[in-house]
Amino acid sequence: MTTPQKQPFLYVVVCAGGVAGDVGKLITAAQGRGWQVGVVATPQGLGFIDAEAVEAQTGHPIRSAWRRPGDPRPLPPADAIAVAPATFNTINKWAAGISDTLALGILCEAYGMGTPIAVLPCLNAAQAAHPAYRQSLRRLREMGVRIGGGEPYGGTEAGHAAFAFRWEEALELLEPGRA
Repeated sequence: MTTPQKQPFLYVVVCAGGVAGDVGKLITAAQGRGWQVGVVATPQGLGFIDAEAVEAQTGHPIRSAWRRPGDPRPLPPADAIAVAPATFNTINKWAAGISDTLALGILCEAYGMGTPIAVLPCLNAAQAAHPAYRQSLRRLREMGVRIGGGEPYGGTEAGHAAFAFRWEEALELLEPGRA
């Protein structure tokens, strides 16, 4: 008799990027590829998503704050993590080892645990031009983080509206052999 194989569990870390409201697209794609999904939102990112819809879609509560000692863990351990959208702030804090939110704490610990991570940056061209951003991407790559994403969007609201965000790229980066 064979034992059923456990479905892998994906944490989706959602930051306060303008496309965050569409995170359901990534959840749907991940579930279609056999993942169970739990969402961890930055405190600001939480305001960019429809929490009720995301929780209904995943079947798990959204995490955005630390749990108290003795509280049960609401999500199983992550087999992989997708950070999408990833903001300038989160990328730079993460690369510097700053762990001042639950999302950053999970990302900083994931490196030490060897958890595969894919990140899809979502920032404008002016932010991407900052030298700290380039240094942060270099450090994250050195840590084994798989970085995707296309060009930064233009610095205007109209530029953001035309910005194409490929949610599925996070899953492609997490496929075996795509390190």
